[in-house]
Amino acid sequence: MSIDRPRISKRIAAISESATLAVDAKAKALKAAGRPVIGFGAGEPDFPTPGYIVEAAVTACRVPRFHKYTPAGGLPELRAAIAEKTARDSGLKAEAAQVLVTNGGKQAVYEAFAALLDPGDEVLVPTPYWTTYPESIKLAGGVPVDVVADETTGYRVSVEQLEAARTDRTKVLLFVSPSNPTGSVYTRDEIEAIGRWADGHGLWVITDEIYEHLVYGDAEFHSMPVVVPELADRTLVLNGVAKTYAMTGWRVGWMVGPADVVKAAANMQSHATSNVANVSQAAALAAVTGDLSAVAEMRAAFDRRRQTIVRMLNDIPGMVCPEPEGAFYAYPSVKGLLGKEIRGKRPQTSVELASLILEEAEVALVPGEAFGTPGYFRLSYALGDDDIVEGVSRVGKLLSEAG
Repeated sequence: MSIDRPRISKRIAAISESATLAVDAKAKALKAAGRPVIGFGAGEPDFPTPGYIVEAAVTACRVPRFHKYTPAGGLPELRAAIAEKTARDSGLKAEAAQVLVTNGGKQAVYEAFAALLDPGDEVLVPTPYWTTYPESIKLAGGVPVDVVADETTGYRVSVEQLEAARTDRTKVLLFVSPSNPTGSVYTRDEIEAIGRWADGHGLWVITDEIYEHLVYGDAEFHSMPVVVPELADRTLVLNGVAKTYAMTGWRVGWMVGPADVVKAAANMQSHATSNVANVSQAAALAAVTGDLSAVAEMRAAFDRRRQTIVRMLNDIPGMVCPEPEGAFYAYPSVKGLLGKEIRGKRPQTSVELASLILEEAEVALVPGEAFGTPGYFRLSYALGDDDIVEGVSRVGKLLSEAG
């Protein structure tokens, strides 16, 4: 007699599909079927990887050393270059032994939590959050604790909110600035206050700095362990080439932190994936040792698009969209539109409203439920200017029928 056991483990069955990738895949499938869908879902620059980086990869293909296994923690020359790049761009000084090269930023996120968390340890997660954070925390045995901010504070949490959420089980504060999905950027004073609070309670900080170069207007990027140096020995800094160099598909991220934690994460990676693809590492080496002219051009385009999309969204009755100061996302509240009749339907949630917009206006948006805050949409403005205008115009025309 066979025992009827679940086919999939509880741990894996509890994982939700990435909502942003799901929306992007659906939009692409509809476009492939001939529908003129405009997708605001994917978080990737719409620019090609700079040519000098591509050429470095082409050259690397012909190097026999790169046809073999290399150290699981990353090419030594790349680890050293990332340490130098980190000091150059954020002011955080680190040695090559404090760097782990990972298969994209997502692997760095998971390995950071896996290296620090024991079952039941709590992580304070400023919310709205990127969809991968809570899933990685749970996979590592931890417990995500949402600390919710809304449009009234520019989606930035306060020390008071964090303290109210802290318990005896709190081990880690997740900190992200500039933020995905909101585009919020914390001021230096806010970062210092939060960092000193975390240090005062002996917390670890995991800070994702992948949007460090995408800030606009008067906003400035600041790295928490630089602002609060006392935290450096309990901080893991996550980053990668994806956003700065338009290299989302190359899959190179990294972790910078205390050498013992980085070594533990590298041990795990040696069993999970071994080394990152050597050709991608060679491309990343060219990226981080080069100048930042490519990102300067992208930033100028994103800034222009940012101003356009925010203006257009705020012109839609029922939408409220704070001006994002970083990354390439707008995060408007659509709570004022829920429950209103639109073409015979009364969407009660942002999921239902997003579905209606996709069906009727052929525009793909990611609902706020994916980021822990129902009643919102995330729109990436990392797409062409004409598509932004056309897409938001379609949404505005449809929603103008709300009654």
